[in-house]
Amino acid sequence: MIVTTFSLVAVALYLFAAGALARPLATGGQPLARVGASLAGVAALAHGAVLLSAHRGTLDLHFFAALSLVAWIASVLTLLVNLSRPVAGLGIIVFPLAAIFVAVDAFLAPKTAPDSMTWQIELHVTIAVLAFGLLSIAAALAILLAIQERALRRSRFGHWLRALPPLTLTEVLLFRLIAAGFVLLTLTLVTGALFVGDLFGQHLVHKTVLSIVAWVVFGVLLWGRWRHGWRGIRAVYLTLAGMGILLLAFFGTKAVLELVLHRVA
Repeated sequence: MIVTTFSLVAVALYLFAAGALARPLATGGQPLARVGASLAGVAALAHGAVLLSAHRGTLDLHFFAALSLVAWIASVLTLLVNLSRPVAGLGIIVFPLAAIFVAVDAFLAPKTAPDSMTWQIELHVTIAVLAFGLLSIAAALAILLAIQERALRRSRFGHWLRALPPLTLTEVLLFRLIAAGFVLLTLTLVTGALFVGDLFGQHLVHKTVLSIVAWVVFGVLLWGRWRHGWRGIRAVYLTLAGMGILLLAFFGTKAVLELVLHRVA
């Protein structure tokens, strides 16, 4: 009952928050940033309560539970980003996805129990999900950047652009998020090498190889930004490519094993 109540509250408030931030799309007015942030903040608290109640207060890395956890982290990070750099457009993308994932985990997914982990593995997993959350926000920001670039090239200055920050601010924030995510992704690989017994063993080889490939992609992007001033659509493509590879690393194998083969990932 408690999980159901908190889940319904989280879903409703995430959607209302996204609606408040998306106001320019419908009315042409300014986004209701404070209202949206307040609603999303309460939604994130309710979402956190769902994770604690449904998964016994520990890390549950089964497919749908992990999706809900990452969505919660992305929502919290979106709220933190908006404290210093108001980016209403991020919430329009992140909060509806969080609503979907918490609803699926609470109402549709089979019940799961967290696997026991040593503190070293818990540390590795915590860093990994934080890295994934940060880079997910960067990917959402890359989508917004692509939309802005396209609108500016076609001289289409619709009122919906009020939901987005200036282009230069979006770009600066994008690379800061990628840099922070890259550091955490590096720590993920390092702690994996130190704490995971067989990093290239069964069920882990795909995750390891794809994570390394994603790390290289983000590293190349940051190097290109520092050395050659890469920006614009090139940055968007590389960000989305790196995030796509990371998505396969984190959830691709897990989806096949749990949803298709009905085995633990």
